[in-house]
Amino acid sequence: MDSKDESGGLRCLVTGATGYIGGRLVPELLDAGHRVRCLARTPDKLRDYPWAGDAEIVKGDVTDAESVRAAMRGIEVAYYLVHALTSGAGFERTDREAARIFSEQARAAGIRRIVYLGGLTPPDVPERDLSPHLRSRAEVGRILLESGVPTTALRAAVIIGSGSASFEMLRYLTERLPVMVTPSWVSTRIQPIAVRDVLRYLVGSAHMPPEVNRAFDLGGPDVMTYRDMMQKYAQVAKLRHRLILPVPMLSPGLSSHWVGLVTPVPASIARPLAESLRYEVVCHEHDIAEHVPDGPGQPFSFATALSLALQRVREARVTTRWSSASTPGIPSDPLPTDPDWAGGSLYTDVRELDVDASSDALWRVIEGIGGDNGWYSFPLAWAVRGWLDRLIGGVGLRRGRRDAQRLRVGDSLDFWRVEEIEPGRLLRLRAEMRLPGLAWLEMYAEPSKDGRSRYRQRAVFHPYGLLGHAYWWSVSPFHAVVFGGMARNIARAATRRTAGVAS
Repeated sequence: MDSKDESGGLRCLVTGATGYIGGRLVPELLDAGHRVRCLARTPDKLRDYPWAGDAEIVKGDVTDAESVRAAMRGIEVAYYLVHALTSGAGFERTDREAARIFSEQARAAGIRRIVYLGGLTPPDVPERDLSPHLRSRAEVGRILLESGVPTTALRAAVIIGSGSASFEMLRYLTERLPVMVTPSWVSTRIQPIAVRDVLRYLVGSAHMPPEVNRAFDLGGPDVMTYRDMMQKYAQVAKLRHRLILPVPMLSPGLSSHWVGLVTPVPASIARPLAESLRYEVVCHEHDIAEHVPDGPGQPFSFATALSLALQRVREARVTTRWSSASTPGIPSDPLPTDPDWAGGSLYTDVRELDVDASSDALWRVIEGIGGDNGWYSFPLAWAVRGWLDRLIGGVGLRRGRRDAQRLRVGDSLDFWRVEEIEPGRLLRLRAEMRLPGLAWLEMYAEPSKDGRSRYRQRAVFHPYGLLGHAYWWSVSPFHAVVFGGMARNIARAATRRTAGVAS
């Protein structure tokens, strides 16, 4: 990125571009004429995003001062959209250290403005009494505001948009439970906001004058309880009126497990959301409009936000999801590909089949695997594995797919994540279910003679200790049914697809 932008736009740094908000903010900034640099721990996760070729992507971490310093070179506006919630225990300390590093490096680099998106907190609750999630968000905002760099700290409560954790939680609770026993927080007043409005305020904040250094409350025009939100969702989605019975004794911990069982949002993510909903989060000012004016019908009503989100879901145009970010406690070690790998034992299960279909037809089946399309294998076995994973705090099978037909690196896919994809040839998935080791599943489509193809499937497991070895040998008798059945059924599906096209 040049030190001076001749186009007239600003030079912007976006952290958290692999996350839900960051992945949507980058194209909005580009459309507004700005130049964008993304700081990412794993740049390959951004490789397949539609805007990747228009932005500069650099490797780094907000907890590493050297990489932050390099990323801020030549930057005017720095967006801070990361948090360490998914890092597990000690996330408050990590958040604090990252915000301190970011502040110091921004000041040293001469950044004109920091823009931060945090959580709306009740003014009458001392910070120390807030939930750990909200407390950390508030502390990060305070560190950035005290950095000496003009800072815009935007504070939003529940963000409603296709793929957001709050929307998915609301959607699945309402759709799956016509009658529900709920925690007492369903009676708490909330001021939700559409993700489109959040993005508009984020983009507009880049142009605030240098004397502005403060927090701004963000909310839509509707103040309602969570019960009201569920009933409104039922109305917009054309469902019957829901019977909702609050039960005061359901603690945040218990209610997060309840949410985890009913929705795709695991308990590790549901807990901070549930804890935040205990507090009344209502805007006490709308001063943001003085700097980022609202147009007609803005900010969007809650009903409009729901309609827009549902339309995106139904049209399979969900650009980012809450699961785009890493899942707590999930390892991200790359598949050890060296044949002489010295890191320990590797167990493999390899299946190969000749397929009476073109490699293109075979690839379309491979890329469409998971979610509503299933896993082309013993459905009950997959379902049971998903239920067991949920019971021990894992992600289970309910995350589904972002897109019904297309995958990209970094996508979550039920209890897997796309680690590598070579269109038309290779799909490599890394397991994110709870396991005593690391696991991958590779699927290849390879052309062969006479327009036919060859399907190759490889499951790889790197065990942790004796328990890991015991796990592999305990499940290996079922591989013929699960993995063998998968290979045969994928081959059959590709053959049927080819026959259908031919007819």
